[in-house]
Amino acid sequence: MMTPNEYQKLANRTLTEKPDFEMTDEQVMIVWNAVGLSGESGEVADLIKKGVFHQRGIDQEKLKKELGDVLWYLAALCTQFGWTLEEVMQLNIEKLRARFPEGYDPDRTTFREGMAE
Repeated sequence: MMTPNEYQKLANRTLTEKPDFEMTDEQVMIVWNAVGLSGESGEVADLIKKGVFHQRGIDQEKLKKELGDVLWYLAALCTQFGWTLEEVMQLNIEKLRARFPEGYDPDRTTFREGMAE
């Protein structure tokens, strides 16, 4: 049986070193916004998890506010890359139309040949 300290020592073998480069302000903003998006998405998931599995019900006003935070970070990332939300939305609809031309079909969820993820 492995101890927690042994695990930590073995896991540390795969830690990466600090990158040997300076980050530009733009890179810092991209990382900040990506981490923020992930954090806010986690808050949305946690709110729904507690609402459903802890049987608290979903506070829709709080959910709406958290989704607004997700949207803020999404918009910020789009801005960093010079994209509009409309471009990203359109690209997503095109991907969905290619994947599900007749609407959602569970049989097509594993079909990916020639389709972008």
